[in-house]
Amino acid sequence: MEHDRVATRAWVLHPELKSDQDRRLPKHKLEEAVSLADALPDLEVVGADVVRLQRPHPGMLFGKGKIAELKQKMQEAEVELVLVDGPVTPVQQRNLEKEWKVKLLDRTGLILEIFSDRARTNEGVLQVEMAALSYQRTRLVRAWTHLERQRGGLGFVGGPGETQIEADRRAIDEQLVRLRRQLDKVVKTRTLHRAARAKVPFPVVALVGYTNAGKSTLFNRLTGADVLVKDMLFATLDPTMRSVKLPGGGPEIILSDTVGFISDLPTELVAAFRATLEEVLGAHLVLHVRDISHPDTVEQARDVREILTSLGVQDSTPMLEIWNKVDRLEASEHDAIIASAARQEDTYAISAITSEGLDALLEAVTRKLESARHETRLTLPFSEGRKRAWLHAQDVVENEVQTEEGFDLTLLWTARQEKRFREL
Repeated sequence: MEHDRVATRAWVLHPELKSDQDRRLPKHKLEEAVSLADALPDLEVVGADVVRLQRPHPGMLFGKGKIAELKQKMQEAEVELVLVDGPVTPVQQRNLEKEWKVKLLDRTGLILEIFSDRARTNEGVLQVEMAALSYQRTRLVRAWTHLERQRGGLGFVGGPGETQIEADRRAIDEQLVRLRRQLDKVVKTRTLHRAARAKVPFPVVALVGYTNAGKSTLFNRLTGADVLVKDMLFATLDPTMRSVKLPGGGPEIILSDTVGFISDLPTELVAAFRATLEEVLGAHLVLHVRDISHPDTVEQARDVREILTSLGVQDSTPMLEIWNKVDRLEASEHDAIIASAARQEDTYAISAITSEGLDALLEAVTRKLESARHETRLTLPFSEGRKRAWLHAQDVVENEVQTEEGFDLTLLWTARQEKRFREL
């Protein structure tokens, strides 16, 4: 007979260093850390604290007095797991676990757990396993099992991962090599799929934004798809793509929903999820979705732009900024935000929930794509000389190869030019 699984009782700590230059308020950082914890099933957050530090203690992270004070709180709350919203060295982790008699995860470990729980595609799972092994390799003072997946997670939080195994670095390296080979195959397959899509004459529009900004809700509203939508960090982890016909005779597009960005994303994961964000690199238009009702919306937007730059998304890629969740604002603030967006170029205030502002946004997407160029390959028989001449006159032919049947052409053109060509 199966028993209902009892949730692990967790306490969240955000260490606030005096030297932190981040403009976010510590209480907002703590709220985000609690949201991260809430994104994991089988966890119940029973307490949370901001802990101010002059500097991190090399062996214990916190000072003796604070450790004793927290220990008492945790014992009273019967805490089993402590989540530290920041980096914790293997030595600090081991010492705190001994002192508090709990399991401890730092921010990287927690995000890895969430990513593992959310990854659905073959590539997503491989990326998470590689990132987890790289992380595990740096802290062999306590290792987890070889990524057994009973409830979807990595076992950092419970289940099989509780066994204290002295992992062998060589075994991890061998596993990394195996995973890398598998990943190479998956990435090649994705490249083929992307090449196949390039032949479909549809521009790609990518939704990007801070995690929980409402991208998946907007995606579902525009496509009629049923992507997982939860008020939860990292609800979407693998890119989802759907074709959408823009209203008013606009072009058909491929809309891509991507993993949400987050500040201080562990370096292992920035590298691991490059491929997941490749759809953004190939996009003809990027829609940067912001939760305009969030108190840290400005800082979140800055984080997103920094990650896009680090991924190599060029300034030349057209971008629209979408101020989402205006339905959450008070009436006076709502009107001020609508007016402010109207004064700014390429900025649109909307609600993905109520559809407010969506018509204006879709018109803007159509206009942007008409001026954005995308690549198409097509074959023209010799009898279509007039069409071939028109293409050359438009200066859209990138490459041309004569075959027995006619001409194989690679074209770089706008949606408007393509539409005119199809009407010839």
